[in-house]
Amino acid sequence: MEQQKIEALLGEMSLDEKINQLFQGNGMFYEGESIATGPVSAQGFTEQTIRETGSVLSIIGAETVKKLQKAHMENHPHKIPLVFMADIINGYKTVFPIPLGQGAMFNPEMAKTGAEVAAKEAAASGIHVTFAPMVDLVRDARWGRVMESTGEDAYLNSVYAKALVEGYQGEDPKAPGKIGACVKHFAGYGGAMAGRDYNNAELSERTLRDDYLPAYEAAVKAGALLVMTSFNTLNHVPSTANKWLMRQVLREEMGFDGAVISDWAAIEEIKNHGAAADLKEAAKLAMEAGCDIDMMTTCYANYLKELIENKELDEKLLDEAVLRVLELKNKLGLFENPYKDADEEAEKELLLCKDHRKKAKEAAKESFVLLRNKKMLPLKKDEKVAFIGPYVEEKSIIGAWSVFADEADAVSVKEGVKNLGIKAIFAKGCDSLAPGETIHGMNKKYTNNRSKADAEIMLGEAVDAALKADKVVLCIGEHMAQTGEGASRADITIPKHQKRLLKEVARVNKNVIVVLFTGRPLDVRKIKEVAKAIMVVWMPGTEGGNAIAEVLYGKTAPSGKLPMSFPYSVGQVPVFYDEFRTGRYYDGKPTENRFLSKYLDVPNKPLYPFGYGLSYTEFSYSKVKLSADCMKSGEEITASVKVKNEGRREGAEVVQLYICDEVGSVVRPVRELKGFEKVWLAPGEEKEITFTITEEMLKFYDINMEYKAEPGKFIVYAGGCSDTENAAEFTFG
Repeated sequence: MEQQKIEALLGEMSLDEKINQLFQGNGMFYEGESIATGPVSAQGFTEQTIRETGSVLSIIGAETVKKLQKAHMENHPHKIPLVFMADIINGYKTVFPIPLGQGAMFNPEMAKTGAEVAAKEAAASGIHVTFAPMVDLVRDARWGRVMESTGEDAYLNSVYAKALVEGYQGEDPKAPGKIGACVKHFAGYGGAMAGRDYNNAELSERTLRDDYLPAYEAAVKAGALLVMTSFNTLNHVPSTANKWLMRQVLREEMGFDGAVISDWAAIEEIKNHGAAADLKEAAKLAMEAGCDIDMMTTCYANYLKELIENKELDEKLLDEAVLRVLELKNKLGLFENPYKDADEEAEKELLLCKDHRKKAKEAAKESFVLLRNKKMLPLKKDEKVAFIGPYVEEKSIIGAWSVFADEADAVSVKEGVKNLGIKAIFAKGCDSLAPGETIHGMNKKYTNNRSKADAEIMLGEAVDAALKADKVVLCIGEHMAQTGEGASRADITIPKHQKRLLKEVARVNKNVIVVLFTGRPLDVRKIKEVAKAIMVVWMPGTEGGNAIAEVLYGKTAPSGKLPMSFPYSVGQVPVFYDEFRTGRYYDGKPTENRFLSKYLDVPNKPLYPFGYGLSYTEFSYSKVKLSADCMKSGEEITASVKVKNEGRREGAEVVQLYICDEVGSVVRPVRELKGFEKVWLAPGEEKEITFTITEEMLKFYDINMEYKAEPGKFIVYAGGCSDTENAAEFTFG
């Protein structure tokens, strides 16, 4: 539809119609399937609100969507179609690794492929918009939603943000098989204090701009159709009521012209925060701040009309918001084709198809991070191996936010091993939850009804299996529901009953390989004490079992790198690589000097840092070579390094480029990731990797809050991890 016609349509709508266009309800008000993610009250939703609503949350299925869309348009005064939105995070029915696992791939193109697959499946099922990608910077492993992010680094997150938006939307979101992307959560949600979900974020403006905002901006520049507000406060103002954040930063500075949607009930929560006296004031603050769509509250529906009629709110603000919602529908092509790609036959053809499963398996294999390997891996087919642990048969491995996928469709480790034709010993040993334990997930409740007596029998069977084997592959970790929204944890170790299983198995067999399932970095010191190999597989998705088996048995080598540091202790968190030196820097060496920035009882450094990950082969690096030792404004130089596969197996290495600004008008990080390239090398093969260093890469917010590069000395690091000391220097200016 032409812009002129959209504006004319807006002019024809009544005040009630316009207000209702901003309401988003979920499936409880309609026929269909739904998933609730927060407190909800149906009070105040009128039949007219539902009849004239602008968008719907979490209704899926081509037949259901088409039926609802048809009925809605027949009853709507201006025949305006609905937008169907849902949380499609790391897959719809075919599930890829959780986003944190995708970050570990250091392969944004693979992540883009995953988004393309998710878009095809979701679009065929009638979905128009996904609430993804989540690009919140995360540095505190206690926060459950770290599983939805791609990690602790601003550059890595930015690259993934762009790739994921492009994967979902393509060049034209109205094209077949494409859906709109909604970047979230704006802004600073990953900085929740104490790692507690929904908590406040205390970030200086410089930290916000240097570290947190780049990924959101990358998603906006990539063309994301929507932005979702965050639950947290920023500078003591709830994001959904933060006019500076949404009108100045998002719209004026970043140039975003799409629709802004609240997170679930976030407008109502302005009152809960204590920033509004009542829901009427909350509605006024959110509209003035620039929040267009009210997800699951009565605030707009019940109070905007009164505010406008009493001249407490300018109707122009309402018109701007409604126009953006109509423009969203137009960008999705819904005025011409209100059903878009909803197609029952396409659903049958696409959902969980062979090609999609294959791509999910390839992504999973690239996401695994080998933390330790004392000549244990890869396994040989003729070895007698016992696969023990709750995750040997567990299918809850798709990630907490895979709310529309069926866990039964996932491939377990046991199934994956058998699919390779391997004859192995299998014993569960224990369940992922302790006997009698219950945990509420995103859309279901998980309970272990096994008795303690039965649990002891299982443990004994596991010990017997370990005694019979040459090696033990112990598949343990967090329960899937112990991660995700509302799943903050103060103790980030594996559950106690699984620690006991580890101890008992290691007591009778010293050749223990741990395959670790998790949605966050964990404290793995107890595991490291007894395991000769540790491989992190995150929540690997639908094809997890097949991928794990193929990597364990050497069909391919692990190539993942940590997108988030694994702490030595929870007492360190938040812990991240791009820290400041402080005025009393501690280098980690033994010292009698008490008065340094250090702990008395644990190291400063994480157990495994950002960018770390082993392969089944070894890689060597040449010294970093710069094309020039001086760079002037407007110029570029290159940094080159040769990487060689010194082993006897093919493998992939992620070559990482870091830059340190030695002296700035404000304190600068010890180093920052500025580039990476994943390269596959045959045994003995060597390849030169070249990075271009631009002035843009040197910029930051200076003492005057100006974004610029300052003259001075810079150190360039290149290697296979954030702790590399392979360096060269140049001056800028």
